Amino acid sequence: MKTKHQSKMILALTFIVALVFSSNGYSQNLKENPALDKKVKEFLSDKSYSWRDMNVPASDGQLLFDIITKNNYKNAVEIGTSTGHSGVWIAWALSKTGGKLITMEIDERRYKEALANFKEAGVLEYVDARLCDAHEMAPQLEGPIDFVFSDADKEWYTNYFKALAPKMKIGGTFTAHNITQTRRQRGITEYVNYIEAQTNFETTYNNEGGGVSISKKISE
Repeated sequence: MKTKHQSKMILALTFIVALVFSSNGYSQNLKENPALDKKVKEFLSDKSYSWRDMNVPASDGQLLFDIITKNNYKNAVEIGTSTGHSGVWIAWALSKTGGKLITMEIDERRYKEALANFKEAGVLEYVDARLCDAHEMAPQLEGPIDFVFSDADKEWYTNYFKALAPKMKIGGTFTAHNITQTRRQRGITEYVNYIEAQTNFETTYNNEGGGVSISKKISE
């Protein structure tokens, strides 16, 4: 038989558990697909030591996945597909939110290899892969956009941001790669100075992998 004290303790614990789950309500809205999860994990594991062509490390892929799923983003853009490592992580996340990725690559060999990787990983249906010049395509994309990952020519980072930031939803996130490790590279310093001067974006940095700037839109 429960004492009055025990009943109060159970009630308090129940309240705490409910509070935790309600504060993380976004996770309850994610679509479950165990078969796809298994397929993507096996693909990433099998390919873990074979990514070349300036692909991101796995820790950065996980970072992008987490940002998308935690914020329930659906309309994502990637500038610089390479052979698809980051795109697999992004598309996998979008499979859970019900979204889709537009990814742009200028090199035909890398583009074709990325398509094959998306298919093998099981995420091709969540990807709109385009063989194009992002200098021309990015300004033509229509909004609303809620997530961007920029990992192409660094000297054009500021231009990509200027082209896409106005089309982003409030609460959306613009990420860019190699910000920490190559901050002195041509274009990076200019980009960092520019995004940090934007009063309608809040920028933080993740230094665990290749260096990622994370700029969240807080107002128009």
